[in-house]
Order: sequence, then structure tokens, then C-alpha cells
Amino acid sequence: MRTTLLTCCLITSGLLMAAPRFIGAEAYGVRPGHELIWRVPIYAAEKVEAVSLPEGIAFDAARRVLRGTIAEAGDYPVVLKAAGEGETVTRTLTLRVGEAICLAPPMGWNSWYSYSEAVSQEGIEKVARLLDSTGLADYGWSYVNIDDCWQGDRPAGKALRSNARFPDMKAMCETIHSLGLKAGIYTSPWVGTYAGFRGSSCDANVPVLAPEERLQPGQVFGRYPGLHRLKADRVGSIWMFDADAKQFAEWGFDYVKLDWKPNDVPTAEKMFRGLRESGRDIVMSLSNSAPLRNAPALSKIANLWRTTGDITDTWESVRAIGREQIKWITFRSEGHWNDPDILQIGCIGTPNRPNVTFRPSGLKQHEQHYQMALWCMLSSPLLISSDLENMAPETKALLTDPDMIELNQKYASAPLSVTEQNSRYFVLRKDVTASRSVYGLFNDSDAKQTIALPDGSRHEVAPHCAKLVSVSK
Repeated sequence: MRTTLLTCCLITSGLLMAAPRFIGAEAYGVRPGHELIWRVPIYAAEKVEAVSLPEGIAFDAARRVLRGTIAEAGDYPVVLKAAGEGETVTRTLTLRVGEAICLAPPMGWNSWYSYSEAVSQEGIEKVARLLDSTGLADYGWSYVNIDDCWQGDRPAGKALRSNARFPDMKAMCETIHSLGLKAGIYTSPWVGTYAGFRGSSCDANVPVLAPEERLQPGQVFGRYPGLHRLKADRVGSIWMFDADAKQFAEWGFDYVKLDWKPNDVPTAEKMFRGLRESGRDIVMSLSNSAPLRNAPALSKIANLWRTTGDITDTWESVRAIGREQIKWITFRSEGHWNDPDILQIGCIGTPNRPNVTFRPSGLKQHEQHYQMALWCMLSSPLLISSDLENMAPETKALLTDPDMIELNQKYASAPLSVTEQNSRYFVLRKDVTASRSVYGLFNDSDAKQTIALPDGSRHEVAPHCAKLVSVSK
């Protein structure tokens, strides 16, 4: 056997290598006749070309983006060739046209721990440009997701409209798509959202705050627990989600976060049907705290489901949520992923506040590495919410670690098991090929631990740290 250390808390990763490297998934799912937008995740490439494109798909070599539609179901292999530093590498990407989408966990950015109540079209477009200009998009960071606080009013019997901070949703989505990235949005099946904006079952008879009491015009219920204080905290008398889903599709959104608690199966099934009939592939992300008893049903219809309440940038939160994920492992499958919430990496804002400045995460750098390593081993969505404009070198290094991202994307569906757990640490094993496994060693205790692997190797892991070790037969 051969044992290789992939990464640990003390290693600075993410530096570009001389040769180009593809690090994304090897298959992409799209439904027949629906728009496909996919940016090739590759770095250190001077030139990329696509060979044997199916009818209806074009390749933008400058942006490295595949875009178009495929009418008929089936598998369509596309050969990607990349050249750089005198070397050429190839990868076959299978465009899988059928019912399955979201074949790898989404990677991207979310506004909740960043702008939060100050989210705007201007800010979202800025983030999209920064994903492109910083090079994060070359590593697969592709979703730009608006969380709560975009909603305006609802005309009688019609879809929700955006508020004044989002003057042209359709134009914003096309700006994001022009970079080869994807756009996400948020709603709730409740009357109102956690931040106090209108949900997808809000009607004219719901009690709201007087205009002079609102923090901003669309925040008609006030900050949490405002909706609950008004005793209007469940599904209302009208069901407008189907109209909202069609509006999301018309605007061009590719992802929607659906926020309510508890995530019940009948409501999730109704929303799934609304999204499926919208005319666009829209990733269905459920939030928050899905009951474990509902996991067998939810994991067959949703692409993502939150396994926890809202995370915070504290070690206690990350440690507790990380441990809780072990019991969810069996529900993950291709196109369906456990979601332990947003990465607390880099400089962030305060949720439920109109943030214009940001502060360093409360997690120490090695604890941020621990979270990133664990989320990658678990094949969880990788969503950041940090300030990209002033990104520290160590933050960028962590977010562009190719070995960890490959574990999350290329090997998303690889068999995953728990080989050891006790009160001090736990060990995950991901069988990435028939002859190679990656072990994740997670020390969540306050003391250094020595952890032995089945091949006889022993590894010292510092407190609150993780090591990823590759073992080949």
C-alpha cells in the first residue's frame, strides 16, 4: 500500500500548478429541451476546446462555457482538451439528458452571511464578476444565490415581484449566465419568510406591519420572529408557489432555496411539481432542519435538504453539525445531497442585518480548513458567503484546493463510510477508485490525537484539525 497526505490544517494549498487540471464532475445532468449552462472547471489552462458537441450546444472558448439545449434524452460525450505550459490534458464530459439534474453538489456563493438584508442586484452582479476575476470560477464556484430579502409586493393572483433593490431580475440573471455562472433565489411556502418578507402563500388578508413600522418597504412582517408574533407563520389560504416558480424560470434562475420548518413531505412534493413544470431546470434546496424521519422521502425528490438549523461561525457550531452528519450519510446519492449549511470561511457579515462591511470569521484558519475538508468528504454543497473583494490569500488558498474540491465534485457519489468514531475524533473513508481510498481524519477534541489507519500508518492530528490521507492498494 502507498499512503499520501493530501492536505492538513498546516498546509497552504490552492497554488496553481504548471499543468492544466480538470477538477469538476465528469457528468452534467440536464432535462430534454431545457437550457444548459456549464462552465468548464479547469485552471492553469491557456486554451480549452470542446470536441464532438451534440446538436444544440455551443462552446464559448473565451469563457470556457457550454451553452444550449439538447432535444432528446440520452448520454452525449464531449471531449474537452486543455493546453498550458507545453502540456495538453483531456477529459470526457458526459452530458446526461434525462430527469436527473444536480449530479454533483452545488458550489457557489450565498448572500445570507454577507449582505443579508442589504442584498441587491448591484451586489449580486458584483459577486458574479468577482467569482470570475478572482479565478474561483475556474475551480467550480459557479452559483450566485440571493437569499431572503429580495421580495416586493404580490399583485392579486400573480407572482411575487422583486423590490426596488432588484430593478431587473432577468437582466441580472443574464449577466450571471454570460460569465458561465448560475443564479439562485429564495422563497418560503409560508405566508412570510424568516426575515419578514412575503412568501409563496401570502394573501391580502394576512396581518402586516404598518408602513411606518417596517425596517424596509418589503419587510412587511418584521425581522424574525416577527411573522410568528403576528400569528401568521404557516401556509396561507392561497398557493402561489407555482406562479412564483414560473416567474423564477422566466427570469432565468437555476436554483431556489425553499425555507420553512419542519420540511414536510406533502409541501415538498407540491413544490417539486411546481419547479418541474416551470420550464427550466431549477435545483431544489430545502431549508431548514429536515426531520431525519422524512429523509427517505425528501431525499428522493429534493436535490438538497438542510440537515441542521442555521450554522454560526463558532467552533462549537461546526463541531456539533459535523458530528450530526454521520447519521445522514446513507441518504446521499447522485443528484441528492445532504446540506449541513454554509461554509463559515473568510470575512462575513451578520445575518438579519443590512451589512455593508464584513468581519473575519470566528473560526480560526485551521477550523475553517476542518469545515472545508469535512464538507468535501461528505459530498455536501459548498456555499460560501464571504467578502470576495478583499479575500485573504489563505482564504483563496483554501477555496482553491484542487484535491479537496475533486473529492467533493469528481468523487461526489463515491462510497462513503465511517471507519472509526469516539468522543475525541472520527474517521471517514471515501473509496474514490477500486484501488484508492481517501481517509478524512477529524480531530474535534482539544488535544492532539494519534490516529491509525488500516494500512498501519499513524497520523498525528492537532486539536480542531483535519487531515486527508490517500491510501492506494
